[in-house]
Amino acid sequence: MSFFVDKNGYYGQFGGAFIPELLFPNVKELEDNYLKILASDSFKNEFKELLDNYVGRPTPLYFAKRLSEKYGATIYLKREDLCHTGAHKINNTIGQILVAKYLGKKRIIAETGAGQHGVATATVCALMDLECIVFMGEVDIKRQAPNVARMKMLGATVVPAISGSKTLKDATNEAIRDWIGNPEDTYYLIGSVVGPHPYPDMVARLQSIISKEIKEQLLAQTGNENPDMVIACVGGGSNAAGAFYHYLDTKNVQLIAVEAAGLGVHSGQSAATSQLGEVGVLHGSKTILMQDEYGQVIEPYSISAGLDYPGIGPLHAFLHESERAIFMNATDKEALNAAYELTKIEGIIPALESAHALAVLSKMKLTKDQVIVINLSGRGDKDLETYITHLKDE
Repeated sequence: MSFFVDKNGYYGQFGGAFIPELLFPNVKELEDNYLKILASDSFKNEFKELLDNYVGRPTPLYFAKRLSEKYGATIYLKREDLCHTGAHKINNTIGQILVAKYLGKKRIIAETGAGQHGVATATVCALMDLECIVFMGEVDIKRQAPNVARMKMLGATVVPAISGSKTLKDATNEAIRDWIGNPEDTYYLIGSVVGPHPYPDMVARLQSIISKEIKEQLLAQTGNENPDMVIACVGGGSNAAGAFYHYLDTKNVQLIAVEAAGLGVHSGQSAATSQLGEVGVLHGSKTILMQDEYGQVIEPYSISAGLDYPGIGPLHAFLHESERAIFMNATDKEALNAAYELTKIEGIIPALESAHALAVLSKMKLTKDQVIVINLSGRGDKDLETYITHLKDE
């Protein structure tokens, strides 16, 4: 069984390109060219140079000594929080801005939830002197004010999405509408492993630098490139796709995907898609999404702006259906507690998204000989207001 995309853009039954006819030329242009661009020496050289000298790669694989002692296992943190702009998102935006440049696009649009992808997109647009428009839910604009300020400083136009739940799903809808209205000069820089083919595959390939480095660093530190377990949070799922990518065919490495349970999986205030969702089409691909009996999207909820998405990427839908990955979840409270714990015992303030991945350690029976890698996908600066508010409530 292959866990990589097939020639038609599917992972098992999931994937494809379900798009309006007006967008077909854009998506076809990308599909016809992305693999050639990514394989070219000029792309590879420029991508590597920017990752090394602009993003700050490789990011460290940090042995979390005190966290390991607490949970009785050998735990490493892949420090994507140390990337320029504070999260893994920059890996993808650097790659895609180069693709856009090769395709001759001058206007870049993007969607963002937590704001990290928006900041990363605005950053690379500033770097390449390209126009940048970022769509962001009105709710997320309020709760992620520091990232909104960064985007504006970087020269981006931030457009609020005021429909639906006014969060990531709605920002994506607005970005797609804009793309339909401006198909010729505009490149849609999608932030996760979602959307029509070839986006899920392209984003996974660009983020696969994470698992490539994990293998190299783990081999150097332990003599074995394979951990027993890789844990990552999943909304759309780009950081998880990157952390899992080079282990997809390594069956003795357990892949753990952690979703946001919000106030509880069955509380009606959740984003645990794998537990609550059914097969359907969302934002251009067939996947698993939260929907009612009429096929209308159920509004997701999470304290974490980057995880309140009503679906998962088609790769993750297939990993769930095939049972290649184990899907777990963490509530708001569990994620907050995990964030405070890491801060106090390792001196690292994680993003709320990453805190969900940390939260499942307390739900596992671990042994000292187990080697676990947790992808620390982002830093917690953007969530300080939420952390401070919660501390006041304690």
